[in-house]
Amino acid sequence: MSTTEAYLDLHRHAPVAMLDHEITDRRAWTRETVRATDWTVTLGDAAITEILALAATLDRQPLPVLMLSPDQFGLAACRQTMARVRAILRDGIGVALVDRLPLDDLTREQAIAVSWVLGQLIATPVAQKWDGTMIYDVTDTGRQFGYGVRGSWTNVELSFHTDNAFGVAPPDYVGLLCLMPAREGGISRFCSLYTVHNEMLRRHRRHLARLYQPFYYDRQAEHASGDPKVSWVPCFHFAAGRLRARFSPGLVRKGYALMETRLDAEAEEALEALRDVMQDTRLWMEFTIERGQLQYLNNREFAHYRSEFKDDETRKRHLIRLWFREQGRPFYDG
Repeated sequence: MSTTEAYLDLHRHAPVAMLDHEITDRRAWTRETVRATDWTVTLGDAAITEILALAATLDRQPLPVLMLSPDQFGLAACRQTMARVRAILRDGIGVALVDRLPLDDLTREQAIAVSWVLGQLIATPVAQKWDGTMIYDVTDTGRQFGYGVRGSWTNVELSFHTDNAFGVAPPDYVGLLCLMPAREGGISRFCSLYTVHNEMLRRHRRHLARLYQPFYYDRQAEHASGDPKVSWVPCFHFAAGRLRARFSPGLVRKGYALMETRLDAEAEEALEALRDVMQDTRLWMEFTIERGQLQYLNNREFAHYRSEFKDDETRKRHLIRLWFREQGRPFYDG
């Protein structure tokens, strides 16, 4: 047995039963059933006062960001704010926008520290790269999107996906702090994968069943030397009343290319059916994250998209990303 075959055998998922009925609660929304007030969380005066006090403490008594935790500061108002964010992520529409950090009164390092501390009120921060990177810069590096170069390092359009779909333990939640928006573009779109699943059940039931079976996914070179370049996991899994999705059709196609294997006809038809559903504009909403705003997403149940963007020398899009999980260790593979 080859190394790749041994790895894939180790990580095979047992067959799972397909969810055969529609989900109709708040998590299954469409563009017409949500409003900005459903995802916007205001950072009130009391919370801003606590944040400025946190920054002042770090001025007097510096610590590396990764050593900071909420229990080191007085954050009563911030805890209430982030409790609402967590409720939106777990039982609401899955997307929350905190408006906003007072960036004019914070240094770049202080703003990152604040986002690190606030995020821990949602779940545990975890590594975003195999090398243990915990705080990740989302910006255009000028590199070409391809194997080993994530789309988050480019300015290209990123179609609907969930982060780390190929991973051993994908993050439950993704957080973004906007230090600077793009001069043009960089629009974010979001859709509920419960709604997508409902539409697939109505329109493409036979093809939906294939999405519960494994696919090859390109691992984007995020693994130990000598490990396989692909993973072997299904797109959809449903257990304990929750959908657990690994959604990245682009990485599936790249995975099969790396394996020098053609998609089987059933898999190809399933991905095409999925693409057909995802093109329905009624299924998603959009906004552009602004300077100082914090965006949070339930990464296992809701997909996100980013449009192509343009920078200039004085306005270069720069976001700080954090990943969070509710279980497991903080290592990249959990």
